[in-house]
Amino acid sequence: MSYEVLARKYRPQTFAGLTGQEHVSRTLQNAIDTGRVAHAFLFTGARGVGKTSTARILAKALNCEQGVTLEPCNVCPHCREITDGSSTDVFEIDGASNTGVDDVRELRDNSRYLSSHSRYKIYIIDEVHMLSTNAFNALLKTLEEPPPHVKFIFATTEPHKLPITILSRCQRFDFKRVPLIKIVGRLREIADQEGIVINDAALALIARKGDGSMRDSITCFDQVLAFCGNTVAVEDVATLVGVVDRRLLAELSSAVFAGDTQGALEGVRRVDAFGYNVRQFTQELISHFRNLLVIRSVPKPGEILDLAEAELEELRQQAGEQSAADIQRRLTLLVKAESEMAHASFPRLLLEMVLLKMATLQPVLPIHQLLDRIKHLETGVAQTTPELWAAPKQAAARPVTPVRHEQPPVQQPAASAPQGGGGWERFVAFCLEQKPALGALLEHGSPLAYAPDRLEIGFPEGSYFLNSLQDPDNKQAVDALAAQYMHQPTVVKIVSIAAVADGNSPCSLAEKKKHDEEQRRESIQREVKEHPLVQEALRVLGGEIVEIKEL
Repeated sequence: MSYEVLARKYRPQTFAGLTGQEHVSRTLQNAIDTGRVAHAFLFTGARGVGKTSTARILAKALNCEQGVTLEPCNVCPHCREITDGSSTDVFEIDGASNTGVDDVRELRDNSRYLSSHSRYKIYIIDEVHMLSTNAFNALLKTLEEPPPHVKFIFATTEPHKLPITILSRCQRFDFKRVPLIKIVGRLREIADQEGIVINDAALALIARKGDGSMRDSITCFDQVLAFCGNTVAVEDVATLVGVVDRRLLAELSSAVFAGDTQGALEGVRRVDAFGYNVRQFTQELISHFRNLLVIRSVPKPGEILDLAEAELEELRQQAGEQSAADIQRRLTLLVKAESEMAHASFPRLLLEMVLLKMATLQPVLPIHQLLDRIKHLETGVAQTTPELWAAPKQAAARPVTPVRHEQPPVQQPAASAPQGGGGWERFVAFCLEQKPALGALLEHGSPLAYAPDRLEIGFPEGSYFLNSLQDPDNKQAVDALAAQYMHQPTVVKIVSIAAVADGNSPCSLAEKKKHDEEQRRESIQREVKEHPLVQEALRVLGGEIVEIKEL
C-alpha cells in the first residue's frame, strides 16, 4: 500500500477543521445559513493556508445529499467523490496549465449544461492569475451572469495580477498566514494521532520553518519523521531543517548585554563551525533582537509576536533589565551590518565587528535625566561666576585672506548672587525660557539689588519697559518667576532709574550687549587694518579698504 503523506492525510474536511481561517469559515457558513451564497468566490492568500481545501469544503457543503448544509457530512457519495477528486460535477482546474482562451471557452460552453447528479456544477480554478488576458475576457460574461446551477471558486496567491473586471464580479476572501501557535497545536494533534514522541520546542522549529503555511509545516514534519522515526529530538530538527538553534541566539544576546566580548566572538566561531550562512544567521539575530525590543516596549507582546508562550517567557528572561532604547540601538547596528553583508567579501568579519561594538556600547542617559542634571548645575552655583563671552566671528577685508579675531573675556557687572541662584544674566535667561516676552523686557533693566529674598530692577524713567513691567499682571508674573528661580519667596521691586539716589546704576543687559558689540567691531576693524598682510596688499595693489564683513 502506498504511503499517504501527512499533508493529504490530515487535510481539513470541514469548516471546523480549518485552522487559522475562522473568519472565512464563519462568513461562508452564515452565507449558507441565510441563503446568500454568491455565484463567484475569490480566495486569496499565501501558499498552504487552506484556499483549495476551503473550496472543496464549500463544494461539499453545497452538494451534500443532506442538503445545503453548514458542514458537509463527508459520508454521502457526493462528499466522498469531491474528497477523492472524482466528482463529475466539481471541476478542479489548474490555471497554470489551462491558460489559453480555448480552455476557458470550453469551460464556458460546458457550464451551460445541468450537472449530472449534483445540486451545483462547481468550477474551482487554482492559480487563476495565470490565465491570459484573452482567457479572462472570454470568462467575463459567464462570470457576470452564470446559469443558476453554476458556482465559480477562484484561488490565487497574487490577486493584484487579476483584472479589475474579474475582481469586481467575485466575493473576495483574504486568507491569513496561520499563527505559529496554531500550527504548533495542529502538529501536536497529528503527532499524538501518529504516536510520535516530540516536544513543543521541536514542533515550534518545524512551524517556524513553515513561515505561516500549514501545508509547508506539515510537509516539513513529514520529512523530519522520515529522518528521525517516531522519536524526534530538538537537535535533529535543527540540523535537518537548517534553522538556527535558538539557544545560540540566546547565548549570543546574553554575551552582548553582559559586555562579554570573548563570548560574542566565540558565538561567531560556533556559527561558522555549524556551517550556518553568516548573513542568514544575522537575519535570525535581527529577528531575535526585534522580539526582545517588542517585549520591553509593549505591555502585551504576545498579541504582536508570533511565538509560543514558552518562547515568550524565555525571551522575557533574556531581556532582563535592558531598556528598550539600548536594545533598539543594538538592533540598528545589526540592521546596518546585515545590509552591508550583501556586498561584503568577509561577512564573518562584519558580524564580529558589529557584535564587538554592540557588546562595548555605552548606555545612554534618558533626556529628562540630562535636563535635570543641567538644571541642577544651573541652580547649584554658590556665587556668580564671571561670564565668558564668545569670541567674535572671523572678519576680512576684501580681497584679503580672513583674519581670526579673539576678544578677551569680559566680566559682567558685579551684583550680589543668591544662594543656589546664579547671576542676574542667568535669571534673565531663565525668564526668557519660561516667558519670552517678559524676559525681553527684563533685558533692558538694570539689577540695582540682587539677593535670594530681594530683587530690585531699574528702568529709564518714562520708558516703555518700565511702564510694561509696572503693569499688575506682568509684575505678578515676574514675582512668580523670581520665586521659582530662587526657590524661596522673593520681593521684586520695579523702580525708575531717575529715582535712584546715587545715580550709579549698572548697565542693562541690552546696553551691555550693544557696548560689547561696538567694542568687538572696533577691535576687529583695528586688527584687520593693522594686519601685515592687509597693509602689504594695500601697498602693492594701491587700494583701500572699502568694507569689512564677518564670515
